[in-house]
Amino acid sequence: MSRPRLFDEQNAVDSATELFWRRGYHATSVRDLGDELRLTSSSLYRTFTDKHTLFLRALDHYRATESAEARQRLAADGRPVREALREWMLWLITCPADGEPGRGCFVVNTATELGTTDDQVHRHLEAAFEATREALRSLLAEGRDRGEIAADLDLDASVELLFTTVLGLRVRERAGHDRARLTAAIDAAVRALGTGPVS
Repeated sequence: MSRPRLFDEQNAVDSATELFWRRGYHATSVRDLGDELRLTSSSLYRTFTDKHTLFLRALDHYRATESAEARQRLAADGRPVREALREWMLWLITCPADGEPGRGCFVVNTATELGTTDDQVHRHLEAAFEATREALRSLLAEGRDRGEIAADLDLDASVELLFTTVLGLRVRERAGHDRARLTAAIDAAVRALGTGPVS
């Protein structure tokens, strides 16, 4: 009989996600992971194969959590769609995890650290980015159907504009930029969608 594992694998992935998020991929060693997860190197390798595989699992775990949060916050649920959009974008710059401002987004941090140098990581990042685009596209389509945003709005271009704005917000939040300036950028992006002031 095989010996039962003496730890919860999902809890280990949670802890690894937090560590990679704080420190990045390259700055996190296998020893760091062992200390954080309270695993020996042999147990870590036996369970997760290697640091890279565990990193991919951490990305997927973060992506699933973040995507669910985005879908929930971007669901209009009877609210004006531009109001829902503005509230979500404000949340992105005012929700430091565990009281740590300037932490940024794990996916965006990874994109700036690893870029396109790692094909597997790149595929995981693109899947995360596409989930955000789809949530934005769904909300804008609803707003256009309701007549809350300009009827002639180029949906695809607007999604890309908002997505680019969101990435910039995450980077600037991590850099500690003034929140009032980020809020002004959010308001300008939302007003560009159409009809009437939102702020």
